[in-house]
Amino acid sequence: MLRGIDVSSYQSSAYDTDGLSFVFIKATEGRSYVNPKLSAQTKRGRDAGLVVGFYHFLWPGNLTAQAEYFVKHAPEKGNDILAVDWETTGDGTHASNAEKDRFIRKVKELRPGNRVVLYCNRHYWLNVDDTSYAGDGLWIADYVTAGKPRIKAKWRFHQYTDDPIDKNVADFASKAALRAWAEGA
Repeated sequence: MLRGIDVSSYQSSAYDTDGLSFVFIKATEGRSYVNPKLSAQTKRGRDAGLVVGFYHFLWPGNLTAQAEYFVKHAPEKGNDILAVDWETTGDGTHASNAEKDRFIRKVKELRPGNRVVLYCNRHYWLNVDDTSYAGDGLWIADYVTAGKPRIKAKWRFHQYTDDPIDKNVADFASKAALRAWAEGA
């Protein structure tokens, strides 16, 4: 298993990269928020030789506008991974299954050279999702032993803790294998 983290504006732009193979960086949310540390956090990951991914926190409604906003602000590089963060918003709502699926497909259409994955927690995957559509792969959050999420679906990334930061593992044999998968969109 490869080790990685995900960061947002709550984390430092000088996050520790020791022992990591990848990083996911929050890029955008809805149609109005851009992570103010996006450039610095991206530079940190690239300078460390990590496979870099970007995620968008999805809100209900205006899926095309959100997808366009995300790809406008997420740095464009062919081997970067793009992700949709599908969970409950600050006002207690969430995008529907159909909206989540349309968003993933729209991002794939706008950025055909990038892998696009779905991030959600175990509850969403088992109880909210009714399509099992995860684009190019599932990034599942389940705070248990690293690499042992309590789901039956094939997953690519597993967020296993948020203490003290969001830590993840990836189901790839090597960083080269992860990079080759990311480039194979």
